Order: sequence, then structure tokens, then C-alpha cells
Amino acid sequence: MRGLATSDYVVFIIYFILVSSYGIWVYRRKKTEGASSTDFFLAEGQLTWWAIGASLIASNISAEQFIGMSGNGFRLGLAISAYEWLAAVSLVIVAVFFMPIYLKNRIFTMPQFLKTRYNETVAMIMAVFWLFLYIFVNLTSILYLGTIAINNLTGGTHFHLIMIALAVFALIITLGGMKVIGYTDVIQVLVLIIGGLVTSYIALTVVSEKFGYGKDFLAGFSQLLKSAPDHFKMIFDKPGPDATQQQINHYSSLPGLAMLTAGMWVANLNYWGCNQYITQRALGADLKTARTGILFAAFLKLMMPLLVVLPGIAAYVLHQNGELQQQMLTNGEFREDNAYSAVLGFLPEGLRGLSMAALTAAIVASLAGKANSISTIFTLDIYKKYIKKDTTEQKLVWTGRVVVIISLVIAIIVNWQDALGIGGKGGFEFIQKYTGYISPAIFPVFLLGFFWKKTTSKAALTGIIGGVLLAILFDKFLPGIAGNETFLYTAYPTASGAYEIPFLIQMGWVFFFTTLLMIIVSLLDTKGRQQVQALEVDSSMYKVSPRIMVMIIILLSIILAIYLRFW
Repeated sequence: MRGLATSDYVVFIIYFILVSSYGIWVYRRKKTEGASSTDFFLAEGQLTWWAIGASLIASNISAEQFIGMSGNGFRLGLAISAYEWLAAVSLVIVAVFFMPIYLKNRIFTMPQFLKTRYNETVAMIMAVFWLFLYIFVNLTSILYLGTIAINNLTGGTHFHLIMIALAVFALIITLGGMKVIGYTDVIQVLVLIIGGLVTSYIALTVVSEKFGYGKDFLAGFSQLLKSAPDHFKMIFDKPGPDATQQQINHYSSLPGLAMLTAGMWVANLNYWGCNQYITQRALGADLKTARTGILFAAFLKLMMPLLVVLPGIAAYVLHQNGELQQQMLTNGEFREDNAYSAVLGFLPEGLRGLSMAALTAAIVASLAGKANSISTIFTLDIYKKYIKKDTTEQKLVWTGRVVVIISLVIAIIVNWQDALGIGGKGGFEFIQKYTGYISPAIFPVFLLGFFWKKTTSKAALTGIIGGVLLAILFDKFLPGIAGNETFLYTAYPTASGAYEIPFLIQMGWVFFFTTLLMIIVSLLDTKGRQQVQALEVDSSMYKVSPRIMVMIIILLSIILAIYLRFW
């Protein structure tokens, strides 16, 4: 694609100055320097509902969505939007049922929840695990994918310089604490949405022009429906005996109705409801503010496919009609992940700078949010408890800042020569692989901890260990042991000739058996049931106001309408 012009760099510099200046203003106005540790890590009581909602989306949307999900839009079509639209439903569940429990029990970190509900051992094991997962999987992959995206946009010759620049930009924001992150995320989301909508608009007008309708984005969308009707199907049919490898691959990625029974919900509810990186934005607010902010994020989630999936489908239609042939190649090899950057090539000067600003906003916001979560878990759940119990509030804040710097430096070192092979595996696949092993093991620990008082600490430990082992069994060994066709699953051939169970079906069964295992252990653990540390819960906290109920009804109605239209 074309490189950036002077006007593009001017637009980007304006964005950088705007975000940095606003962050400094928030930092000074809120007097973060003298704040307590809970102010620094959680911005307790100081984030509005719109800041919480914007920060949730800014932290969630990053290069893996812009690059990876656009690539999946090219390959799978609108069906990949299930991750976004069902996430909106998951946010409703989190707002109504999960958040009241956290706030009622003054939970500030996920390890703290595990200690409060179970015991110190469970909390310590998961604190250490989450630190390694967040640093070596999430933080590193966000930085790597972000660097690749910006590097391709600017001409592909400054990989290491861009990586350092992104890390430093995130560092500037993160060192100010959660207040600065939360409020600068509002600008980041505005830039992200405007830049994404502009890109989608240009993509649709290019399609319209290609088919002789002039610059009419609505005509362009209509042409997408005509040219690629298979790309506007939300639910894939189960492959039959005569299915092509492409049909099998599509179903393996998004296994039709089966994914709606458990796997997709496990992934989404664990991510949005049991993840320090996400829940941290709302843990410092009161229940009304937290709920409104989370539902605001759910509404923003509805529009994400317009920003990241639609350009991928447009790239597919253009590619099928002779366009973007070179742009979809990397070193002579076709790559679906090039779809978004290929579409950006159609943008005029100045707007490409806006798109780079949108990408940067998504990347930096995610980096800042993840670094802050790493800092929070280490400082509050490890340093304060086991290393320096009598430390001052100011030292806790400075320890948190040092951890932010160290975590970003580690991410740079690991990515310098792609030590983890993120580029070879693909960033989206890399993240899904390693987080997918733990999600169906951890979610039952939280779910039963929330809603079943008899769940014991021994059951939690058994679930964590057993769930991970079950995930490995389903992913690596079960087809070879039990065969490719059982009453539990169907394993399908991959392009390499091996057989594997669709990932989301694996997650559903691992969640089911882990939950069953925990229930059995809890029922047999008579002594453990006598030592259960119950949470403070009352039924009234699950009630929602009429305003919140109206928001929920509107949100669910929109999602239902989408599925009915594109089933």
C-alpha cells in the first residue's frame, strides 16, 4: 500500500498531542501524585459511566481486532461478529449479576476475590499465573501485532523504533494511574470509532465505484450482499460427508449452533466478568455508575463489526473481482490478515493519518490497560501481602509504576526477535490458544464461587488443575484416543491431515466437565464445606432500575434483530 504523506503525519501528531495533553491535565487536576493506592490503581469513585464504558472498549479493541478480525471477515464474513455481538449480551450479564457481587464485597482484584471466597493458596496460584499470562501472552502479543500494523502502514522499515514508541506512549498514559487511563480512553475511543467508520465508508464507496454505482456507500453495501451472500451468514451448517475443506475450516472456526450452547459464552463471560484487565475499570465505581458504564460499552460493542469486519468483507469482494491482488500478499504469500491494511490504501492523504491514529489509539489503550492490570495484581496481591506488608501508600503507587516499566521492557525484549513466534502463528491464534486453555478452567471457579455456597477451596484447586488438563486432552489427544466421531463431538480434518475438535466445542465440554468435577469434589469434601468463606450477598442487589432495564431491552432487541436478519 502507499506510504504516509506529510498531511498524514500532521494528523497523527495532532492526535498524539491531544491525548498526551489531556492526560497531563487529568493527572494534575486529580492530583494523582498524592493519591492512595486504590485511587492510582482503580480511580475509586472518580470515573463517570461514560469514561468506564469508553475505557472498557478502548482496552478491549486492539490490533488483533483491526487486523485479525478484518482478516476473519475476509475469510468467514459477518459470522465472526458473533464474538462482538455476544460479548454485548455477556456485558449485560456481568452488569446485572457479577458486578454487584464484586462491589458489595469490596473486591478490587481477581486474586482478592479468590482469597475472599476460597483461600490464600488459590489466590496466590492464580495471581502468579495471571501475571505470566498477561505479560507473556497478552501484553507481548498486543505490542507485536500493533507494531506490525503500524509498521505496514508507514512503509515497513521501522519495526523496532515503532515498537519502542508504542511502549513509551502507553507508558506515559499508564504512569498517571487509572484516572488518566480512563479519561484518555474517551479520546482514544472517539478517534478509534471515527477512524474506523471513515475506513469502512471509503471501502464501501470503492466497492460502489468498482461496480459502476458511483461514490455511494449504501450501494456498495448492497453490492456486498449480492456479490458475497455466503459472507452474510451468521450460523454455519455442520459439514456433511461431501463438505469441502473450506466449509470444514469455517465450521471449525465457528461451529454453528454448537458454539452458542457453551463455548462462546465461556470465552466471553470469562473475559468480560472474571478478567482483571477488564473489570478493573468498574471496580472503583458505585453500582449504578458501573452498570451504566458497562451497558454503554455493550452498545459500543454493537458497532464494532462495522469498524473491523465490514472492511474485511469489502476487501474479499474487491479481491474476487481483480483488485488488491498485490496488497493481499506478504513476501509473495497470500495473507488474509492483510485485508485491513489493503483497504487503507484507498484512503486519501490525511485520512490515512486518521486511520493510523485510530490504530494507535486501540493499541496504546490496550497496552496501558494491560500494564495497569499487571501492576495492580503484583502490587496489591503479591508485594503488599508477601514482600512489604507495612509499606506506605506512596511506596505502593511507586512500586506499581516500576512494575509498569518492567513489564513493558520485558514485552519489548521478548518481541525484539519474535522469541515467542507470534508472527509465525498469527497473533489472534496465539492469544486464543493460550488463554483458551485456562478460560474453561477458571470460569467455573468464579461461577460456582458466585452462586453456589457449597463450593470448597479444594474443589477450586481441583477445577483449576483439572480444567487445564482437560483442555489439553480435548485439544491434543482425545480424537486419537476416542476416535473422530463420538456422542460428545465430531473431529474434523485440518489442512495438514490431522483431526481436531472445533475450538469452541472443546471449551464448552471442558467447562461442563470442570464444573461437574468441582460439584462432585465439593459434595465429597465435608470438612471443606464447613470452612467455606461465603460472600456477602442479598437478592436486592440484583434488581435493576427502570432506566437500566430499558437499556437492556433495547440492546437485546437489536441483537435479536441482527440474528434474525442474517441467520
